Amino acid sequence: MSSVGAALVTGASRGIGRAIALELAAEGYDVGILYRSDAAAAEATAGEVRALGRRAVTHAADLGDQEAIAPAVGAVWEALGPLDALVNNAGAHRRTPFLEIERAEWDRVLSLDLAAPAFLAQEVARRMVADGRPGSILNVGSINGCIAYENLAHYCAAKGGLHMLTRAMALELAPRGIRVNAIAPGFVETDLSRPLLQDPERLAGKLARIPLGRVGRPEEVARLAVHLIDARSAWITGNVVLIDGGQHIH
Repeated sequence: MSSVGAALVTGASRGIGRAIALELAAEGYDVGILYRSDAAAAEATAGEVRALGRRAVTHAADLGDQEAIAPAVGAVWEALGPLDALVNNAGAHRRTPFLEIERAEWDRVLSLDLAAPAFLAQEVARRMVADGRPGSILNVGSINGCIAYENLAHYCAAKGGLHMLTRAMALELAPRGIRVNAIAPGFVETDLSRPLLQDPERLAGKLARIPLGRVGRPEEVARLAVHLIDARSAWITGNVVLIDGGQHIH
């Protein structure tokens, strides 16, 4: 199968990011993977992409450091050719009561969950515009950007900001042929959620607020993500799509 394009995915070492990378590969995309520290996990995902017959490249970058963004994008661009899609999936998540959040923690969460996606998208979009090529940017937001949760004030602020950033970017980039959308996953089975999944009492309380009565799977989120990225969604931009088992309507 010939390549349908190249995509860059952040935070693809595990969980939702890994699932998106593999779904992209299954749909014919070559995949670049940016990771912060776990080279082995990133390379494991890359190996799975290659097993699907697609090219894959990994590159280490601390996305909290704005100076690292352009070289990282450049390395992937050189290895795979011009990018057709970007998936901003990497982020930080830490539960801290609002009255106890210190500035360093606040800055770290906002840096990784809002500033990094913005400037990574800016770098990729600039290159797309310079090449005169259309493209698609997909931001992975969260239900926490739509519904407030206790002990997550900084994370809620960042994800809510990311949702609005998605719309603003879509408005400005549409004339350049670049679509921008976001997905907002609810409670999904990942490494981060595993402790709760192993606590029957807490899990029951969580599921009681999800009308469909179960936890989501990374592969389900990935299918939505790739649908929005794909050219079949060419008339969709500026949307934030919840995928949460109906939790937001409860």
